[in-house]
Amino acid sequence: MEAVSYSDRYDPASSRAEVFISDEEILAAAHFARTHADDSMLVRRILEKARGCHGLTHREAAVLVECRDPVLTEEMFSIARDIKRKLYGNRIVLFAPLYLSDWCVNGCVYCPYHLQNKHIARRKLTQDEIRREVIALQDMGHKRLAIEAGEDPVHNPLEYILESIRTIYGVRHGNGAIRRVNVNIAATTVENYRKLRDAGIGTYILFQETYDKKRYEKLHPSGPKSDYAWHTEAMDRAMEGGIDDVGIGVLFGLDTYLYDFIGLLMHAEHLEARFGVGPHTVSVPRICPADDIDTGNFPDAVPDDVFCRIVAVLRLAVPYTGMIISTRESQSVREKVLELGISQISGGSLTSVGGYADRGAESAGNVSGTAQFDISDRRTLDEIVGWLIDMGHIPSFCTACYREGRTGDRFMSLVKDGKIAGCCQPNALLTLMEYLQDYASDDTRRKGLALVRRELDGIPNENMRQMTSRRLEDILAGSRDFRF
Repeated sequence: MEAVSYSDRYDPASSRAEVFISDEEILAAAHFARTHADDSMLVRRILEKARGCHGLTHREAAVLVECRDPVLTEEMFSIARDIKRKLYGNRIVLFAPLYLSDWCVNGCVYCPYHLQNKHIARRKLTQDEIRREVIALQDMGHKRLAIEAGEDPVHNPLEYILESIRTIYGVRHGNGAIRRVNVNIAATTVENYRKLRDAGIGTYILFQETYDKKRYEKLHPSGPKSDYAWHTEAMDRAMEGGIDDVGIGVLFGLDTYLYDFIGLLMHAEHLEARFGVGPHTVSVPRICPADDIDTGNFPDAVPDDVFCRIVAVLRLAVPYTGMIISTRESQSVREKVLELGISQISGGSLTSVGGYADRGAESAGNVSGTAQFDISDRRTLDEIVGWLIDMGHIPSFCTACYREGRTGDRFMSLVKDGKIAGCCQPNALLTLMEYLQDYASDDTRRKGLALVRRELDGIPNENMRQMTSRRLEDILAGSRDFRF
């Protein structure tokens, strides 16, 4: 692709949100994409660049998203599948969200936690209630959580979050243990990010919702989150505070998908330009029904075919970045995008405060009216694990990289050099074997053991294969928590 002259007001290395997310550049990139999407020669050049796992610029990726040629689209999907297999193999990492509190002082018009909502029951978990939630999640087999809480300095101060993290890490129940706590809470200060780092969190996650500043301010009429710059520059402060791994995302459907798709990639380019390492993960939620929220007010909802193209092009654009999809999406949609680039999914999830311990009494995924959004994929974790095995994926509960210090630029350099795969496959098999022994149904265990035997034989390094085999035998004998 020919050299592109970007808009004068765009500088990916700037520390100012309105410069590294330049509205002028997004509009110019969108126009470029729409006017070049039918240029098959250009599209093929971009696809050839992507094939080599070199990544794409936001303008190149935007052209692919706008391309409607069915032959080129299938080639795009084919390359995305190849890159996914090359970099991630057939592993899919599993996690669950844990909602601590739905108290919130913001006025976000797309979220039922907004301050003006008088329908939702407000609840904040005590530390004893958190322990019960964690035990319930451990009994399902989870090892990795993403904690969520509304923004409320009175009910949910940072000290509460830090205490909750200590509680979660401290719960031991049977063979269960939460080995990684990712954190999805509101934008905060560098000092507070240092405290989160010192608490041993995994990835700090914060969704932008939308990168369109005018639209953002309309969607966030009140509360601390209404400050566009403060929110958009949060990842910079997190990295300045020593958090190596950050996760970004937008809520597709709040604005036009092309605007936010371009903004998302510009944010990734900014982190790479300023800190030398891009986001650890990218999430791609779509707006869905929730209490007190009329999705009819959001006419920019993204149809399934466009959503699949977004996932595929993101895999081409940021090949070494993890991609996450939640239970917002149906089984059929999740099945499609797993092949196109998704590397992490939630399973057996609830979006309600206290939902896991109260699961026997929960109705439609909304315990006591505290669910943040409706769930489409309501299957149990065991059903999700069995489904992944049936499709030839390895369900992975691995947390080894974080615990071995393979984070940030160290992790990314190992991925780009192709060295991380040597331990990913064995670690996935070890954590799957733990799940099969401790939590799986008989049918899932039978299928899973057959998968482990097949995949073990496929480990190319003889020494690693033998070490993995010995550790699998140790797990069968009752030992736990091995990692490479």
